Amino acid sequence: MKDCASYGFETKMIHAGYGGDEQSHSVVPPLYQTNAYYYDSTEHAQKLFELKEAGNIYTRITNPTNAFLEERITALEGGVGALAFSSGHAAMFNAIVNLAGAGDEVISSRNIYGGAVNMFGVSLKRLGITVKFVDPDDLSAWEEAVTDKTKLFFTELIGNPHANISDIESIANIAHKHCIPFLVDSTFNTPYLCRAFEYGADFTVHSATKYLSGHGQVMAGILIDSGKFNFKNNPRFPLYNEPDVSYHGLVFADLGGMAFILRLRALIMRDLGSCLAPFNSFLVLQGVETLSLRMDRHCQNALAVAEFLQSRPEIEQVNYPSLKSSQYYDLANKYMPKGASSVFSFRFKGGKEKAASFMNGLKLIQNVSNLGDIRTQVSHPATTTHSQLSEEYMRLNGISGGDVRISVGLETLDDLLKDIEQAL
Repeated sequence: MKDCASYGFETKMIHAGYGGDEQSHSVVPPLYQTNAYYYDSTEHAQKLFELKEAGNIYTRITNPTNAFLEERITALEGGVGALAFSSGHAAMFNAIVNLAGAGDEVISSRNIYGGAVNMFGVSLKRLGITVKFVDPDDLSAWEEAVTDKTKLFFTELIGNPHANISDIESIANIAHKHCIPFLVDSTFNTPYLCRAFEYGADFTVHSATKYLSGHGQVMAGILIDSGKFNFKNNPRFPLYNEPDVSYHGLVFADLGGMAFILRLRALIMRDLGSCLAPFNSFLVLQGVETLSLRMDRHCQNALAVAEFLQSRPEIEQVNYPSLKSSQYYDLANKYMPKGASSVFSFRFKGGKEKAASFMNGLKLIQNVSNLGDIRTQVSHPATTTHSQLSEEYMRLNGISGGDVRISVGLETLDDLLKDIEQAL
């Protein structure tokens, strides 16, 4: 199943990346719980370390179980390669420092996870990387933010917490006009609901902690490379076009479509070490095998919950893009015709007090700072996931004390609606 391009999505999510084990004949991809690998000879070791031969050196860089996951998600996304990380945040951070350094700039949607805003606006700033936040709906803002220091465009296809939809095809066109790569966070949509590469994204990132795993068991992230961005002779990226001292003058841009993902693994992962534990890859692989089935049910339940909430007098607003009343309804149908995932927000009349009363009254649905789980979970963005943001930033992003974020799970729909109704 190394060559599976002609197969359908469900076949790939079950078989891609694993062609069997010659020794054990194991049906399930084996767990290689090892930190190191022996070499056939000193010459063999030298070739591995000089990137002249493929193979395993150390689990910080490669591991067979991690490779099964990377190849499977690569097949589902339609890319050329992937790299698994210890978390979604690690994947994002490593991707950015694979492109940008002190004095460089990144342009990001402002409607993203609060932890990502803090990473971009505080931690990266301390490293000398400036992130400019723009309204993702204002395409002119993306264009106007570009300078000769811009190294990356970034957005979440489905924003957090209000489930706004970014017009990724239009944003990609702006990025490529200026020879800038475009990274899309596809955590909420997964490759089943939307393959962002088909709309111009150059890289996608997932917090595999969420839907890819789906069962609340692991922390994991993964970055996938489309192989389409051309670094060769691009003046924005001298690091890709100058000889690298780590590998005796290797020019990464000469590697063509694999330049980004190979540099990410051979340099950034090697030096920063945010590798994924093989056991976590093993668990994510189990989750991926049922991805399409779960996402269909997630979307079905979410739409029903959103419609129910919209009918209630206690609720001021429901932000679910598959509702016909949503300003993002057309974009949702364009990018995600099978459904707009299952994370969205709704706002109470009466503000924070009413939202807290509702959340405290839930009996089945959990109050958890997580999402993409088989279990339905709610959170209060203003006091948890987005609480580190300034009041001005929350105002610009429409986050108020009356907002509740919900991640709709796979429980019996009637049970969910009854729990919501009794809490209301």
